[in-house]
Amino acid sequence: MTLPSAHDVALADERRTAARLLLAHPLVTSDGPHADLFPLVRRHADWLGGRFQQVLGYRLLVDSSYARLFKAGLGARSGHRLVRSTGTPFTPHTYACLALALSVLVTAPEQLLLSQLAADIRAAAADADVELEETGRAAGKRTLVAALRQLVQWGVLIETHGHVGALAQEADGEALITVDRELARVIVAGPLAQSGGGADLVRRAADPGFGGPRTYVRRMLVETPVVHLDELTDTERDWLRTRQRREAQAFLELLGLETEIRAEGVALVDPEEELTDLHLPGTGTVAQAALLLVERLVERLRPAEPGHPATGGVLVVGIAVPDGAVDEVLAELVAGYGQRSNWQRGYLEDPDALRGAVLDLLSRMRLIAPAGPLRSGGEGLPEEYAAELPEGRQVTDVRAARPSGGEGWVLLASAARYATRVTVRAAGGRPEPAHAQQELPL
Repeated sequence: MTLPSAHDVALADERRTAARLLLAHPLVTSDGPHADLFPLVRRHADWLGGRFQQVLGYRLLVDSSYARLFKAGLGARSGHRLVRSTGTPFTPHTYACLALALSVLVTAPEQLLLSQLAADIRAAAADADVELEETGRAAGKRTLVAALRQLVQWGVLIETHGHVGALAQEADGEALITVDRELARVIVAGPLAQSGGGADLVRRAADPGFGGPRTYVRRMLVETPVVHLDELTDTERDWLRTRQRREAQAFLELLGLETEIRAEGVALVDPEEELTDLHLPGTGTVAQAALLLVERLVERLRPAEPGHPATGGVLVVGIAVPDGAVDEVLAELVAGYGQRSNWQRGYLEDPDALRGAVLDLLSRMRLIAPAGPLRSGGEGLPEEYAAELPEGRQVTDVRAARPSGGEGWVLLASAARYATRVTVRAAGGRPEPAHAQQELPL
């Protein structure tokens, strides 16, 4: 066996670094936060474009001043949402302001006053018959400023004199803005021309095209914390189970991601902890409460004898969380940890707000999920999507793997990795010592 040369190793490392950068930051500019790595992206542009297209169905555009990886999305309720500088998620009004601003900026002059930009956005809203929050009032101004700040962060807007925040801070706040029209044109990744509205745009963007199930599963693996088997159609599940070892090697070489394969699903793990916008464990009230909550739910709800398809058992991917259990546990946590851990006063005084924030984080981490229909049952599939197996082919049975009806929440198998007290039985039936952060099952 011939060992790779030092040149080959260095080349692979450069390409992996550039690929990881684009996956985490789909828009990289020559003068932005990652300017030092931009020459690396340009150097390997052809190779990167080919690999992203082949593996994930993503198009890569590399220009002299920017590189844009056009990600395709995963469908409704699966996006990586934008947040304000305070950490508050964008509201529908903020997204509306952002979209309207982009529609104006693609044909805007190279420089314009902030007041003129705000007026043009209001005019665009009227032309499109979009009901926009009143931008003349304080709340409306803050919403518009949040959208404009996002454009500044992307490099679409440059604050030449003054800053966009003046719109909300001063009665007659003004600034001179420079516009990068090229960047404005490449921000939106979805097929705008073919779409009949926002929902249709999201659906069309998520269509994997000719890659079909193969491309969609790969996208799920790299864009989500974990892929549970019962989230996949029969065809997707068949492809993943028959290819998972080869895919693990491919993702390691391309992105430096390690693959964890369990009976319940598959997760890609980044040893460098760079390719994620979510962190658990994490700092702050919500992250601490979420970690403690999921630990206690696992302790209460873990099945005594989880089934395994390889031995004829019924696969358990999720367990229903009893009504009131979340509120009960959170109340215990607030009483036991809230004051001494210096949790935010607003959350201590508003249990509903704490509950909502904690469940939102755990849901985005795919440790819990709302009860309801799944993709494996046809929910949210693109039109004419390949969903049938060849005749006679059998895959892992995911029927009844999690509760399918009603309301409430389902605790998922991946939550078990955050249980810090687990007893694992040896082959002879005798308990072995518990291990912190035990990772069985997924």
